[in-house]
Amino acid sequence: VFMNSSVKQAQKDGAGIDAISAGLSVSVVKNALYKVIRAHSPDDLGQHIVVQGGTFLNDAILRSFEQEIGRDVTRPAISGLMGAYGAALHAKDNRRDTTTLIGTDILAGFEHNVRSTRCGLCENHCNLTINDFGGGRRFISGNRCERPLGGTKKADLPNLYKWKLEKLKSYGEPSGIANPIAKIGLPFGLNNFELLPFWTAFLRKLGFETVLSDVSTRDMYMQGQHSIPSDTVCYPAKLMHGHIENLLEKGVDAIFYPCMTYNLDEERATNHYNCPVVAYYPELLKANVSALADFDFMMPYFELADKKRFTKHAVKYFCGKYPQIKKKQVIAAVEEAYLAQDEYYIDVRIEGQRAIRYADEH
Repeated sequence: VFMNSSVKQAQKDGAGIDAISAGLSVSVVKNALYKVIRAHSPDDLGQHIVVQGGTFLNDAILRSFEQEIGRDVTRPAISGLMGAYGAALHAKDNRRDTTTLIGTDILAGFEHNVRSTRCGLCENHCNLTINDFGGGRRFISGNRCERPLGGTKKADLPNLYKWKLEKLKSYGEPSGIANPIAKIGLPFGLNNFELLPFWTAFLRKLGFETVLSDVSTRDMYMQGQHSIPSDTVCYPAKLMHGHIENLLEKGVDAIFYPCMTYNLDEERATNHYNCPVVAYYPELLKANVSALADFDFMMPYFELADKKRFTKHAVKYFCGKYPQIKKKQVIAAVEEAYLAQDEYYIDVRIEGQRAIRYADEH
């Protein structure tokens, strides 16, 4: 893109085709030397240099290369085919006793026909390129799924995305708590998505009934679109407006969505900050969703990475908001929440290991 712009600018400045062609040749050489090979000087390349590849069939690029490094180089007559010859020699050296290559008798009558068509099996109407090699052998490209290939039956492969979604949805099943303190809604998105085991275990241990918003859909996005103040924020964040509207429709007594500067520390990086959108989006929702103005929207600032600190803040927040909840209950709920999150991670790893084993075996 930038090279195209530079060429157009050079044309506007009156440069001729010869100068532009020379400039392009020099730029190709310099990119290869200093950005790909990362040579510091011609000596890094050695004294006797042989070039290969179809690019060096261009005399201007060959000469630009020689001028840039200040020495003559050798270009074999088969420069453009050296990679192909090398691959063939490598295959010959590593051949097995049996081969799937066709013989000369079949090659004598070999046919290859190419045609283009559009698939009509769904609304995508993929532009297919069909290569026929005779004998019922063909190769199809351009398809976005396996249906044009004739295989409509999908293999029952491990699907971690599907498994994880169903696993997380299971945390929204009714707990059966008798006489709950309140029915609290949890938005099923952003950082709440991965922390559902933690928050559901924590809130239920305190005596709340938890209710999840539905799985994200395009319709849910449209439902909350009217309160989105920024067009440039990420789509998952925009979806949270729909999740809030969805929870309000479910008749919950309150919505719990804490602000979290930090995420859980997985000890895999130098820090564990949440991005600003994830960390403080509850503030934006409170300010822009008009229905939350007179609603119990709970958005305390919590940090789960520090268990001791979280326990202190949770005791202060919940015991202050609900006098019937005692410090001892919050401490017990914290323990259960961390345990539930750890068990969830263990389950994810076990399922992942099962998928890897399946891949290895098949």
